[in-house]
Amino acid sequence: MTSDTPRPAAWPAWAALLLATATLGVVLWACTTAWGAVVHGHPAYAIVLGVSALAALLLGWRAPRRIGHLSNGLQAQAHRFGVWGIVWRGLLIVLGAGWIAALAWLRPYTAIEPALAAMQSDSTVTVTETATSIELRPVTTNGDTGVFFQPGALVDAHAYAAVLRPLAEAGHTVVIAKQPLGIAFLALPAFDSAKASHPDISEWVVAGHSLGGTVAAIEAAEQSTADENPSVVGLLLYASYPANDISETLSVPVASISASLDGLATPQKIAASRKMLPADAIFTVIEGASHAQFGSYGSQRGDNEPLLSDANAREQISEASLSFVESLTDSLRK
Repeated sequence: MTSDTPRPAAWPAWAALLLATATLGVVLWACTTAWGAVVHGHPAYAIVLGVSALAALLLGWRAPRRIGHLSNGLQAQAHRFGVWGIVWRGLLIVLGAGWIAALAWLRPYTAIEPALAAMQSDSTVTVTETATSIELRPVTTNGDTGVFFQPGALVDAHAYAAVLRPLAEAGHTVVIAKQPLGIAFLALPAFDSAKASHPDISEWVVAGHSLGGTVAAIEAAEQSTADENPSVVGLLLYASYPANDISETLSVPVASISASLDGLATPQKIAASRKMLPADAIFTVIEGASHAQFGSYGSQRGDNEPLLSDANAREQISEASLSFVESLTDSLRK
């Protein structure tokens, strides 16, 4: 390469090295701050992190060699990108930055105590776990009514074990979905899987927290009118509301449990949801509670500080939930 021949531009290689470093940093951060949720949650996020790390290592290994070759003038054929070459490389960099942002955003809220203790089996409840669900099965059942639960967005499924365990202790099998990437809409088939795995349960209350409740409402509306003997007998919403008006299409009882200091599913949003639900829907407000207190996973972005202790909030939520499920069980027995 002569002295007047333009050297190949090195900025794409430097950008690739920066993206690789940032990707590895986000993967390391996600693993160190949410290890329990990454390892014990749905495998989708762990796979995405693993693939991203491998891609970043490969990119990071190639980038310094590319920079070295360019600085030594060993690749004269690459010295002209052209307009479209610059645009293409710029687009790849933007996509890479977007991927890194998505990895960070998808980091789950990890379960904390007392949810972890509630995951232990004892003489009253047997806890089993697969890659896609958690089951709390009572040793002694109380009828054929089970509860299927969809977690809130990005929340570790284990975080709901403590608030839902009293339902299992009262004799009702509880199945908690592990959602791919922590997104309830990606777990729509999970309810059908739960029904297939529990042929002994003929009636289900579908439930969910936040976005999980929105998806539970979709499942309830579809399943409650699916055939002459619908499997869904109730809808239980935790700090949630349906995406569309189901007041006429939903034919089963509904219970909405919300928090007065919820910064996400605010009291105003819950009040507005009344017209979207059947007229006989039951609304219970936990005074002084917040959005994140429906599970055990710490504070949540956008939420308010609660005035109620976690234990008190959890007890009231569990009691209201059990009262609703038991009322359905009693009604079905008549």
